[in-house]
Amino acid sequence: MRLPRKRTLFAGLAAALILLPTVAFAIYKPSRVLAPHLFGVTCVENNICIDDPAHLKRAKRLRAEAIDFVHSNIAHIRNTPRMIFCHSLECSDAFGQFHAAAFNVGTHGIVVRMRGWERHFVRHELIHHVQNERFGSLYAFVFLPTWYLEGMAYSLSLDPRKPIPDETLEGYRARFDAWAATQESIWDISRLD
Repeated sequence: MRLPRKRTLFAGLAAALILLPTVAFAIYKPSRVLAPHLFGVTCVENNICIDDPAHLKRAKRLRAEAIDFVHSNIAHIRNTPRMIFCHSLECSDAFGQFHAAAFNVGTHGIVVRMRGWERHFVRHELIHHVQNERFGSLYAFVFLPTWYLEGMAYSLSLDPRKPIPDETLEGYRARFDAWAATQESIWDISRLD
């Protein structure tokens, strides 16, 4: 017996919707910020997720300091993202981005890996979150220059490393600082070169 064409189409769409998250979680580990509880962390109050509750107080302090700093010094955060704090290598690796101390996933979340438990790293990623809120994640990723996005995050987070170990990233910070010194607003992207 053959299913009518509409039922076949519906069944195919339903299967795709069920398989899509599974495939995304398997192939693109940062997508796991959408359901972090499935990957070894416990989500507690205020959108904080953590793999080791013994370090929750420190995670809360880092998060609160970064939010206050960005609100006071850079821009208003419309929606504070979920922040996942990984204290173990297993947790860190579950969310990918193995080279990063911390990373941002659009406006959905921030993952702080083992070596990212520093104020400037959390601020840095929160600045990327604000950039994504203002410009849209896809637009920022595709159309805005890397020197602007990364330079802003390294400069305004007050990253204490001088120079940043990666000379390319240090160059982005220097270029952003030079550009920002000539601008009325760092958010006016019409004057990016």
